[in-house]
Amino acid sequence: MKINFSTYYKYFLASGMTAAVVSCSNTKFLKEGQMLYTGAEVKIENDSLSKKEKNDLESALKDNLTPKPNSSFLGLRPKLYAYNVTKEPKKQKGLRYWLKYKFGEEPVLLGDVDKEFNKDIIVNYSENKGYFNARAKYDTVSKNKKAKVIYTLNPGGRYLISNVKFPADSSEINKEIRALKDKTLLKTGNPFDLEVIKAERQRIDDGLKNRGFYYFNPDNIIVQADSTVSKKHEVELIVKLKDKTPDLAKDQFTIDKVVVFPNYNLRDAKRGKYSIPMNADSLKGYEYNNIYVVDPDKKFKPRVFDRALYFEKGDLYNRKNHNLSLNRLINLGVFKFVKNEFVVSDSLNHKFDAYYILTPRELQSLRLEALGRTNSANYAGSEVNLNWTQRNFFRGAEQFKASLYGAFDVQIGGPADAENIFRAGANTQLSIPRIVAPFRFNSSSAFVPRTNIQLGYEFQNRTTLYTLNTFSASFGYQWKENIRKEHELKLIDVTYIAPANETPKFIALKEGNPYLTRITERQLIFGPTYSYTYSTTMLPQRNTFYYKGMLDLAGNLTGLISGANVRDGNQKNIFGVPFSQYVKVENDVRFYHKFTEKTSLATRFIAGVAIPYGNSNFIPFSRQFFVGGSNSIRAFRARTLGPGSYDPRTETNTRALFDQAGDVKLELNAEYRANLYKFLNVAAFIDAGNIWLLEDPQNERPGGKFSKNFLSETAVGAGLGLRLDFSILILRLDLAMPLRVPYYEKGDRWTFDKINFGSGAWRRDNLILNIAIGYPF
Repeated sequence: MKINFSTYYKYFLASGMTAAVVSCSNTKFLKEGQMLYTGAEVKIENDSLSKKEKNDLESALKDNLTPKPNSSFLGLRPKLYAYNVTKEPKKQKGLRYWLKYKFGEEPVLLGDVDKEFNKDIIVNYSENKGYFNARAKYDTVSKNKKAKVIYTLNPGGRYLISNVKFPADSSEINKEIRALKDKTLLKTGNPFDLEVIKAERQRIDDGLKNRGFYYFNPDNIIVQADSTVSKKHEVELIVKLKDKTPDLAKDQFTIDKVVVFPNYNLRDAKRGKYSIPMNADSLKGYEYNNIYVVDPDKKFKPRVFDRALYFEKGDLYNRKNHNLSLNRLINLGVFKFVKNEFVVSDSLNHKFDAYYILTPRELQSLRLEALGRTNSANYAGSEVNLNWTQRNFFRGAEQFKASLYGAFDVQIGGPADAENIFRAGANTQLSIPRIVAPFRFNSSSAFVPRTNIQLGYEFQNRTTLYTLNTFSASFGYQWKENIRKEHELKLIDVTYIAPANETPKFIALKEGNPYLTRITERQLIFGPTYSYTYSTTMLPQRNTFYYKGMLDLAGNLTGLISGANVRDGNQKNIFGVPFSQYVKVENDVRFYHKFTEKTSLATRFIAGVAIPYGNSNFIPFSRQFFVGGSNSIRAFRARTLGPGSYDPRTETNTRALFDQAGDVKLELNAEYRANLYKFLNVAAFIDAGNIWLLEDPQNERPGGKFSKNFLSETAVGAGLGLRLDFSILILRLDLAMPLRVPYYEKGDRWTFDKINFGSGAWRRDNLILNIAIGYPF
């Protein structure tokens, strides 16, 4: 492979000159005496701090300084430039107004910077981190109408915690505070840190809330710092209750009565049609397991609330159970608003009643959806869905969903022998908000465990080729341990696939081609499946993680009992159809790193394998792995890549008809994401991976078998993308090109020397536009 470095050098030189011109051109719009503010620099003068401590402190101080300079991208300030070059709009709308005031940024000038204020921020922040003797100064550096401010900090020695005291007295609340001290966040030898002190006050408040002190507040705790009792640069902390803490905050409350209003309507309440008497003795309802339910129309079975609520009469108030109850009521999915109030019923004995005021959602809904779509395999089509939902099917917050759908996909462009696809079907699902089983399942999670029952049917017609009928059914459970961990176990997951028609054209195509024959074989797949998901992506952290593992065990117990062994000629049937027997494992790992509020890196690694045995020689086509397309390796059309180094171009008569499938899958993706303007995001990405076969005894797809040379058969693609994020909808456009093609000759698989953007033929064959909804991962 020969790379013309002189050409690339010209490109880089031209890019650099362009950056310099655009950057300098922003300053020509400044008035006499104005200077463009390019940001602040923080320097720390202290030999006792480590390099990491200095860097962390400098970064934190810089984040607190104001104002922020104009945003830049690769050294350029395109938003500032757009503001400067766009003439003043005559109206507050239109393209010119959008460019100047929505996309554009007004210049941030040196005169906008309050340097004394920033100096005070630096000193105050340093003191809050334990640098009690901090001093700061600043200086301004300017050149070519640009200026930056350099702040220099001399923090002095950092004060460490020498001792932490929790003074004792005879009050009940003091005893509870002292009972919490073993898990204090204030550790001897650690630096003084105001944020840690605030967190300690919150920790104590949380602990007291879980011990009945409903009216307590973190502000009732004071942490005093004394630097006179220890040696230099040490401080003693005293954690105690404020003297002026209200008496109500010192009282432990217990639950007297639990009252539920499950059919509260805010609109009717405003009209005076429906009011809630905050006096449990005057309620007109009924009691169920110590819960008062006010439901005149009996829309809900009372056991729904017995399962969801964690408070009982006589319980000490507990904030954890308080939140658990609210979250479980919300996760039932049947209530639009959930409100909780506590009303003191016996102030002398410190008791209150717990009221749960629930506003139901519309119990039934009917929705018609119509959508258009396109994919990278040159298919365009439409789909229509009719969905009906009943959210209280048996009066126990069971959700029943039924849908009818019809869809068609027509191949536009591409090979002349392409075939169109028509699909129609129906699905039903009953979701019960509890575990239906002969054993007792106790869950202390805020998420309601569910039993799911599903039935489905799909009719698929590939016009002049074949027709398939697919029947599916499943029964299983779904539950979450907490916000991070989720489990889904399908005790039985059944799929039956039966061909209804094979045309003479398809029969001729599959003669002598066992791979095509397997597509329309009768298939009976049943067995348990299990998936586990662990995710921290919902947490406000710089680094977040996502993992999903899936295990599919088809026909395992049946094959074991029946002694099925297809390789010994002992294949077993059920109702005249051989059942599938295999083990399939798939792992999806993702890591997200946030550089700034507007830039991040997302990575994903997928590894999967499916192994047939016993009653099966091959994995059913519908359970194999596929790659390519808008959510996979985007430089290759959907499901056209692989297996291994197999060249799909050899399928002269069938290449447009069938998906390439494999038993092993490896895929790696990386994507740099940046926000340009509100809803407008850009991305640069690279994808790599492939699929392989475990066995290919008849050499149906040469080069497709997994071997020690699998790395040399890895496909690589890269590209750029635009994402229009409208909150409720994310429209994604990714333009990708292949960098490595596994079915080329071994020494010629990298394609850098073949890139030719000026060639229409090259662009047509190599630039793949993916249009999709949502992010790829």
